Amino acid sequence: MTHTTLAALTLAVLLAGCSGSEDKPLAAAQPITDGDSCHVCGMLIGELPGPKGQAYLNRDDAVRKFCSTTDMFAFLLQPENENRLSHAWVHDVAVTPWSRPADDAFILASEAWYVAGHDQRGAMGHTLASFRERHHAEAFSETHGGKVLAFGDIDLELLTELARANASMQHNGGMPGHAGHGSGMNGHAGHGGAMHGH
Repeated sequence: MTHTTLAALTLAVLLAGCSGSEDKPLAAAQPITDGDSCHVCGMLIGELPGPKGQAYLNRDDAVRKFCSTTDMFAFLLQPENENRLSHAWVHDVAVTPWSRPADDAFILASEAWYVAGHDQRGAMGHTLASFRERHHAEAFSETHGGKVLAFGDIDLELLTELARANASMQHNGGMPGHAGHGSGMNGHAGHGGAMHGH
C-alpha cells in the first residue's frame, strides 16, 4: 500500500510539473544589439528608424527580430507561421523616439493599436506605427494621416496595399504625405468598418 501511495504521489508531482510548464511566463522582448539583423530582409535593425518587432513561435525559445512591424506581420501571416505564433512584441512609439526606439518600450503586439498609411518613414519605407493606447494611435493618425487598426485587422491584403503605396511613393520621389501614398488606405474597404467594434 505504501509503495502504491508513493507511486501515485510521484505521478501526481510529475503531472503537476508538466502542466506547470504550460503556465510559464511569456519570453520577454530582447534588446536590439548592433549586430542584430532582420529575420525577413537581413537589414541591420539598429540602424533603421521606426518601431521594430520580435516574435516567438510555439515550441521554440528562439526570438525572431524584425527591422519593422511590417516585416514582422509579413512573416507571421505566412501560411506556415500564422498558426504557430506564441506571442510577439512591438515598440510603443508614444513613449520612445521614432528614430531609435528604446528596448524598454516593447509591448505585446496582440494588445497594440496600429496606424497604417501615415507619412512617417520607417525601415525600408512605410511601417505600421504601433501604440499601447488607442488614443495615442488616434492622435498620431490625426497628425500624420493613416487609419487606426487592431492586431486582428492586419492581413496580407493590407500589407500588399502598403507595399504598393510605398513603391509608388519611392517612384514619385519619396515625398512623405504624397497623395498616392495615403489615398489607398483611406479607401481600404476590408478594414474601414472593422474598427468600430474596438
